[in-house]
Amino acid sequence: MDRIAKIKEFLEANPSDNFLRHALALEYTKIGEDGKAREYFEAILSDSPDYIGSYYHLAKLLEKMGETRLAIEWYEKGMAAAKKAGDNHAYGELQGAYEDLVY
Repeated sequence: MDRIAKIKEFLEANPSDNFLRHALALEYTKIGEDGKAREYFEAILSDSPDYIGSYYHLAKLLEKMGETRLAIEWYEKGMAAAKKAGDNHAYGELQGAYEDLVY
């Protein structure tokens, strides 16, 4: 069974599992299904704004899709969420990607 099918199977039993939804979004990114990946990342962050890891991946995906303004917004939201959570490592990664994009 391929990875996407396996993750979807797990999600049927636990549809709000952010780890599984994030993993599925990453799998969609790998195969070029950017729209589906974006939907999953946005759903995760809508439901759980404290799920810090998805901010970086969503913003990177938006960069790839040519949506620079939105990518910047998501990096900023991610930095705020990381700061609030005290996650300095994630904050640094988000800030680095943000600065690479903006400057």
